[in-house]
Amino acid sequence: MSLLDLNADQLADLATNVRRDYDELKSRGLKLDLTRGKPSAEQLDVAEALLELPGKGDHVDADGVDVRNYGNLKGIRDIREIWAELLGINLDQIIAGDASSLNIMFDLVSYSYIWGTNDSERPWKDEEKVRWICPVPGYDRHFTISEKFGFEMVTVPMLEDGPDLNAIKELVKDPSVKGMWLVPMYSNPSGITTSDEIAKGLAEMETAAPDFRIVWDNAYAIHTLGDSFRTSTNVLDYAEQAGNPNRFWYMSSTSKVTFAGAGVSFLASSPANLAWYTGIAGTRGIGPNKVNQLAHARYFGDAEGVRKVMQRHSDILAPKFRAVLDILENRLGQYEVARWTEPEGGYFISLDVIDGTASRVVELAKEAGIALTEAGSSFPLHDDPNNRNIRLAPSLPPMAEITEAMDGVATCVLLAAVEKLGA
Repeated sequence: MSLLDLNADQLADLATNVRRDYDELKSRGLKLDLTRGKPSAEQLDVAEALLELPGKGDHVDADGVDVRNYGNLKGIRDIREIWAELLGINLDQIIAGDASSLNIMFDLVSYSYIWGTNDSERPWKDEEKVRWICPVPGYDRHFTISEKFGFEMVTVPMLEDGPDLNAIKELVKDPSVKGMWLVPMYSNPSGITTSDEIAKGLAEMETAAPDFRIVWDNAYAIHTLGDSFRTSTNVLDYAEQAGNPNRFWYMSSTSKVTFAGAGVSFLASSPANLAWYTGIAGTRGIGPNKVNQLAHARYFGDAEGVRKVMQRHSDILAPKFRAVLDILENRLGQYEVARWTEPEGGYFISLDVIDGTASRVVELAKEAGIALTEAGSSFPLHDDPNNRNIRLAPSLPPMAEITEAMDGVATCVLLAAVEKLGA
């Protein structure tokens, strides 16, 4: 039954049992970590063959160019063709870079701040105020970029089919609103996928700022937890058809597909946006690591090769996510003290506890040797107004540690709840 339905004696008995469980939990001397969505060693081993590629004597790309030399700011066609097919994007609308898409996102905002976009009347640094739309709960590193540049962050809720479009349409009537973050598939941390209807609405809506941009960070497009892959929405086509071709900066990468620190990043956008970006990036550097790009192209072979790799990742990740969800249901479901998402892909589970108790849950877990992401991390400035959201990241630890950690987290959620009720 719901915790709120217990009478005083039942609540007192439960509180006694939960405190006993918590004392036993602390006595174990645990050192467990559920903080960040890093691939496990087992997942990293999937790409072990990449370390031997492209191999001695293999250094010419599909266009007959030696990848060991300078040049080709847009990246080699071999890897761009694979990712364009995966995302359903035209080849001439995607470029390949280094390492992580986060680097490109930071550069895009930096360039806009210093010089303005190709649609800007002036550099963003010269604006009286820059406001940025942040769907919540959302990706903390997105918010950190906005914070670094001093942008005012305005939150909108993530609904079951994506960000609240009506709220966004009202906000973009303000010319100081210059951009928006969004993880459209298996969002971080809730696992929500933005519907085609919402995507079209974002592409078509009128904005007061002519240089309004949406960072469409499709980081988890191919990160399924099942046996099938969703089709990515081609928002670039929607935007062009709506007469707003420059609206989206579309991001992707291999960061959690191969090696996080040695991957390939991708930026897809309109020809005008790509020309603006490369025009500045060409001053920053002469070209990306094309040897690494060729190695990735050889490793994957084609788009179907990427899907086969991701199915191996799914086989590793899915049981971990299932274990977390089963423990949450078995330990907390009957008391109705928490709600959680059941994602079909991505790297996170979003856990909402009783209002006002998230920070206490994290504190109790820390005292018991279980590291959780700081409460409020999925909100700008780490400020969750309801103090209810906790992001769970089951990917890194081995299964035995996940089950032990999540059982402990459930105990902490219950203890924080009975404390809140004064028991």
